[in-house]
Amino acid sequence: MFKWLSSIFGAPKPSGPAETMRRFQTTDSTLSRDNVKVADGGWVVDSKEGQTIRLFEIRDPQVEQCLITYRAMMKSDSLAGRAYLEMWCRLPGGGEFFSKGLNRVVKGSTDWASHEIPFYLKKGQRPDLIKLNLVVEGKGRIWLKDIEVLKTPLDS
Repeated sequence: MFKWLSSIFGAPKPSGPAETMRRFQTTDSTLSRDNVKVADGGWVVDSKEGQTIRLFEIRDPQVEQCLITYRAMMKSDSLAGRAYLEMWCRLPGGGEFFSKGLNRVVKGSTDWASHEIPFYLKKGQRPDLIKLNLVVEGKGRIWLKDIEVLKTPLDS
């Protein structure tokens, strides 16, 4: 019975290894310019209030039936509130859908740690735009580095 339920409600199984779609460097400009600076081999965000920092977009990524993973190293200093990764996928004719890293947040003062969020695409779901954000709920400083997007093919 458990096998049957997880086949219906469980995540699809990978059918191959993860591949890097895009890795971002400090030479890549972030979409949000206010409160974002290049520092220490990555980016630092000085937040005075809750906000969504638009980092990068991937236009026409040429993917379907795969797991998209948005991954970054993050740390924080004196963050009142929390911060987490957020990814939006726009499906032509279907709207925009998101994945939020609410289960893996930074708050207070933390050291570097890896954070990632998944987005599952079914057969026929081909996004024309992937948006990569950092959501900050409060005041403080957040660092990001090693930002990358991976794709892993999935069984049908």
